[in-house]
Amino acid sequence: MIYMESRVKIYNGRPTEGNESRTAAETAVYDFLDNTGVEYLTLCHPAAYTMEECEAVRKAIGAPVFKNLFLTNKQQTQFFLLMIPADKPFKTKYLSSQLGCARLSFASSEAMNELLHIAPGAVSPLGLIHDKACRVRLIVDRDLSATDRYACHPCVNTASVALSLTDLLEKVVPATGHTFTWVNLPDETA
Repeated sequence: MIYMESRVKIYNGRPTEGNESRTAAETAVYDFLDNTGVEYLTLCHPAAYTMEECEAVRKAIGAPVFKNLFLTNKQQTQFFLLMIPADKPFKTKYLSSQLGCARLSFASSEAMNELLHIAPGAVSPLGLIHDKACRVRLIVDRDLSATDRYACHPCVNTASVALSLTDLLEKVVPATGHTFTWVNLPDETA
């Protein structure tokens, strides 16, 4: 452990305490990152469900947290995990046109659990390690390309992992058998 403040602890790599209460999905993330040779920090914290709660994570771990949205087409035959800046509004019409889908909406919590072993509030690209059939397509907003390090949940929202975006996209994602697609989503607030 490299840092501790009340209910928040930061570890260099996987947590070394409280492992008896970790889920199999979370433990699998740490095993995967360790086996892939990715350097990361883990912040254990109270449950963070909203982007506002994730702001406290960003401050504690020193890395931004992105919005991760789990989406599907109208027929629920295609699934997408979209990573966008936390403060960027999302409108499906812009993404739908870039992906060639007629209509996108949020996928069900059942599909999220089945494909990524994640519950709402803990959506993360690290869940791709559980999608052995590669049914989920990772989509990354180009605005994130300048980001060096960032934080995301390891399939639970009581911890956050900080790693480099380069490691995620060039080591982790390929090791899961997935690829990713850059998209350019407009920021209508600018």
